[in-house]
Amino acid sequence: MDLLAELTARRALCIIRAPAIPDPVGLAGTLVDAGLPIVEFALTTPDAPRLIERASGVDGLVLGAGTVMSAADARDAINAGARFLLTPGLRPEVAAEAVRQRVPVVLGAMTPTEVAAAVDLGATAVKVFPAARLGPAYFGDLHGPYPNVPLVATGGVTTDNAAEFLAGGALAVTAGSGVVGPALAAESRFDEVAERARGFVAAVGGAR
Repeated sequence: MDLLAELTARRALCIIRAPAIPDPVGLAGTLVDAGLPIVEFALTTPDAPRLIERASGVDGLVLGAGTVMSAADARDAINAGARFLLTPGLRPEVAAEAVRQRVPVVLGAMTPTEVAAAVDLGATAVKVFPAARLGPAYFGDLHGPYPNVPLVATGGVTTDNAAEFLAGGALAVTAGSGVVGPALAAESRFDEVAERARGFVAAVGGAR
């Protein structure tokens, strides 16, 4: 799976972080049908590897694991069916395991020094957080010294500002609780998820 090609085509991925996800298959299928098929299940959700395993067979889904903090987390997620990994910051052990298993990894960073470190560790792309506080122009600033580093804007990205981050230089943006809020996932309120996801996809599509 070529994660960069997927992100280039879709320009968005969805982060799911909830106290419970009783129907991961239904939730994942809803997002695929809404045009948001690149999905991350955060390992902070209870029993996340099992949720990944259950959802991994959904047609059209590109499923990954987020908040991966250790090599053991990485192995558990990959064994469960995760096709890519994301970290909240620089996690050398996670990067090494991902590289060893040839699984794409998106490492978290904020500063130019951290972006360089992420690249040195073998990151497929770099997740810049908190994007909303840094602003869309920050991505253009980072591309000065790092013109070829794929950047993913995370944190505070909404339907109202997603296009600005893409125009500013982000390869892709993340849809978070504004699309799949914790309560929506825990209560399987898929109609609301679908409506929000379609709105986010429309916002991202308008930036292409």
